[in-house]
Amino acid sequence: MENYKYVSPAEAVKLVKSGDTIVVQGSTSIPTVLLKALTERAPELRDVKLISGFGVEKEDAPYAKKELIDSFRALSIFVPNNLRNAMREGVADTIPCFLGEVPSLFRSGLIPVDVTFLNVSEPDEDGYCSYGVSADIAFSGAECSKTIIAQVNKYMPRTFGDPVIHVSKISAMCRGDVPLVEVPTPVPSPIETKIGNYIAAEIPDGATIQIGVGGIPNAVINALRDHQHLGLHTEAITDGVLPLIEKGIIDNSQKKILPGKSVGSLILGSRNLYDYVDGNRDFVIRDVAWTNDPQIIRQNPKAMSINSAIEVDLTGQICADSIGETVISGVGGQHDFFYGSALSEGGKCFLALTSMTNKGKSKIVPRLAPGAGVVTTRFQAQYIVTEHGIAFLRNLPLADRAKALIQIADPSVREELERAAVERFGLGFLRLK
Repeated sequence: MENYKYVSPAEAVKLVKSGDTIVVQGSTSIPTVLLKALTERAPELRDVKLISGFGVEKEDAPYAKKELIDSFRALSIFVPNNLRNAMREGVADTIPCFLGEVPSLFRSGLIPVDVTFLNVSEPDEDGYCSYGVSADIAFSGAECSKTIIAQVNKYMPRTFGDPVIHVSKISAMCRGDVPLVEVPTPVPSPIETKIGNYIAAEIPDGATIQIGVGGIPNAVINALRDHQHLGLHTEAITDGVLPLIEKGIIDNSQKKILPGKSVGSLILGSRNLYDYVDGNRDFVIRDVAWTNDPQIIRQNPKAMSINSAIEVDLTGQICADSIGETVISGVGGQHDFFYGSALSEGGKCFLALTSMTNKGKSKIVPRLAPGAGVVTTRFQAQYIVTEHGIAFLRNLPLADRAKALIQIADPSVREELERAAVERFGLGFLRLK
């Protein structure tokens, strides 16, 4: 360690100039030491853009403040939790795009990148640092940057695949030994467990799964414990998959792409998960342009995409990134994995949601809320799953889709939805009753 030159965070961020665009590493490894040091330079900087992907942090981003708006512009590809308040206040903004396409925006120059902030492991004996839990957009950001500034963190696990960088490529390094944020594993509710059981019953042995984050994905994982020879090719690797890996249920033996390896683009969960992947060659972490490429995903037979949504309308349009006009996340990889799984031999796409919100509002609606974003189109919708069953939409006309979706809506709103369907589809719907 003493062979490498470390500078203070304040010294490291002096390399940032007014007008620069910075890509900020995400997942649970946001380089907070660098961001705080950069924020302290606000009086001497103007129009510095910071681009974030998916990320989880304990505090709001220090640079995304109204009083700093002339110095910094906070942008995101997938709104991280540390920018949500800034989004509501109009201080931050988001760039709508598929997560898997972000690297091409950097590499093509459509989004010019000047600097990348990384949070990396300590160098190994050959001088290589690992990006650890976050390759996603950080890998391509660093590839396209003139300047790479790294926060070297003893708590960062060493992972294998794309996210490795030699110290000779790093423009400035500072110490930043900050424990990674831990994301609790949600305990599925009885309703979520029911949804998980429906989905698991549709997943065959030998399938390769992509699974999201939250109670329903964990309910699906719990319901897969009698399956065999599953594979993992996903965007986010979470604690939920560890029991399936430890019991040999996920053995990756029937995958065509990187057989024998669990594949992801980012990792988020507990310290136990970070320790489990540390130095573990059974895991491969790759650039999100690769993990989320539908033409890669489709090569695994029986690819299963399992995602969630905020609401679904009667034609199968899926909103997963906003509550009305309020953007709370992003497209992420939902579209990428839906498309790739649909092209896979024997593949299936599941969209899971509870039928009602916590406030008693139906998530199956006549029309999406004004301003809501369509993350996945009705042309791609396949299996829509609630605690009341499964609606398979792929081969159905619009009126038939409405009928199938009403049947899995909460019973208390079905009559209201039927009236909306009659108004919208007329005789086309009435003939189905």
